[in-house]
Amino acid sequence: MRAVDKAYEAVRGGIIDGRFPPATRITEQEVAAAAGVSRTPAREALRRLHAEGLVEFTPNLGAVVSEWTDAEFDEIFDLRALLESHGVARAALRISDADVEALRALATQQLGEARERREGHLDRIADLNRRFHRRLQEAAGSPRLMRALAALLEAPLIMKTFLNYSPEDLQRSAAHHLELVQALAARDPEWAASVMRSHILAAKRTLGREPRRPRPG
Repeated sequence: MRAVDKAYEAVRGGIIDGRFPPATRITEQEVAAAAGVSRTPAREALRRLHAEGLVEFTPNLGAVVSEWTDAEFDEIFDLRALLESHGVARAALRISDADVEALRALATQQLGEARERREGHLDRIADLNRRFHRRLQEAAGSPRLMRALAALLEAPLIMKTFLNYSPEDLQRSAAHHLELVQALAARDPEWAASVMRSHILAAKRTLGREPRRPRPG
């Protein structure tokens, strides 16, 4: 792995798992030390994270982990509804049988976690959800779309949105994933796009019921 990629993954992982919370300053020295690289790739990694919207450059502070207002967070979901609907429609016309089965396995596992709610299930659901949406992007076959969605898909992980989901919300979300798999297996782009739009907007409405702020855990 290149030094800049190593630095990028170290910081990105720290932002997602909460070691670098929103509004936290991150110095080049910290990145270099965490990733075991020099300051030059550390600087380039911060620039890449800035381009993805995960880091902002603030006068007199340098790199700071991005924060989102409620309005900005709502816009993230509106953009996801547009872009991911387009992406899944593309995927429906290009997806392989192997990808369909891989997505089915992820969705089935997510539904099981949502129903059983064993200790640590929210972390596992968040990971399964991320992997499901990532696999869909890959199946769409559009590197440009993947770049556009990169920061949009990280935001819910950083804000720990699944903490705001009721047990019913968690099961509904997983059921949407299973219906998406059905639409993809049928190679039906309109069905797939419709389900994806409903899926994203349902999440937006769920998160609008209460303040969206990270909680411990």
